[in-house]
Amino acid sequence: MRVTRGLLCMALTLAAAAASASPKTDKVLENVRLPTGFKLEIYTDQVPGARSMALGQRGTLFVGTRARGGKVYAVSGTPGAAAPTVRTIANNLNTPNGVAFRDGALYVAEIHRLLRFDDIENALDNVPQPKVVRDDFPKDGHHGWRYIAFGPDGKLYLPIGAPCNVCNEPKYGVITRMNADGSGQEVFARGIRNTVGFTWHPVTKQLWFTDNGRDWLGEDVPPCELNVAPRAGLDFGFPYCHGNGIKDPDAQLAKLGECGKMTPPVQALGAHVAPLGVKFYTANRFPEAYRGDVFIAEHGSWNRKEKNGYRITRVKLDGNKSVKYEPFATGFNRGDDVFGRPVDLLMLEDGSMLVSDDTSDAIYRITYAMP
Repeated sequence: MRVTRGLLCMALTLAAAAASASPKTDKVLENVRLPTGFKLEIYTDQVPGARSMALGQRGTLFVGTRARGGKVYAVSGTPGAAAPTVRTIANNLNTPNGVAFRDGALYVAEIHRLLRFDDIENALDNVPQPKVVRDDFPKDGHHGWRYIAFGPDGKLYLPIGAPCNVCNEPKYGVITRMNADGSGQEVFARGIRNTVGFTWHPVTKQLWFTDNGRDWLGEDVPPCELNVAPRAGLDFGFPYCHGNGIKDPDAQLAKLGECGKMTPPVQALGAHVAPLGVKFYTANRFPEAYRGDVFIAEHGSWNRKEKNGYRITRVKLDGNKSVKYEPFATGFNRGDDVFGRPVDLLMLEDGSMLVSDDTSDAIYRITYAMP
């Protein structure tokens, strides 16, 4: 379903500014717009290059990065209360984008290996050396940063993005899964150019993920994607087919498969919007119309004459079918002037939503109050 301006039927309001806004976040707070009743505020603006997020058992927010220095952060404090404490718990890692938490341990995915920090919430001020779970992942930097998460089956899911814009590399372009100790790695889904965000449906437990479409087919082609994998073994088309039936113009790639046999996206997103984090809203603080919807952090285009993305979008579902795709939070840029770039989303037990932003070095919190 095509996104058009003005799909939100309710009035839009300027996001509220937090008293401690920094120069990096001032423009975000001044310009981001949300539906009536929603408010954007700063949780912290002291997390350089904030990317993927994971929540510990005691409420510690762990944040991975791609910024120089290879740092992982721990943010302690109650959102909406006093300013949190931000600690650097690891540095000099190789693009530690992915973080996941399970049984008291923090898992961190570098490009080439997976680390585990045991009993981490009891050691935030004196972090021990991590244990290496695996160190045999591809070392390619192109689409090499990992997003990781534990599924309902208890397995850790880890993608291996294509080491190119578009190419035929059978061991790449997949989502794998493994046991928590790193054993039993297997391919769960293939034909995926580069996913940097996935989650599971709260009822069906099916895997949902975003995928970044290939470059250099045009300003508006192909679309990026929101996909669902109801079972293992599905092929989502890359590199021979993009979006919903767009054959790759390279004859050698096009002959690798038939578009009619690939699994099509649930929703074709904007071209080059770079969708990353994706989450279902399962709490009850947002209005009822939003509950069960999919929210997507669109990081924003880099190769369009007119920038696209730089927002959070909402997909309303009927089962596994999309019935609406529309903007939710917009204004992270104004033309070529970019204020922020949403990366990951996290839903809290209090019903609010956290948003990481690797441009403003911030974690934002979105709340709703009856207008």
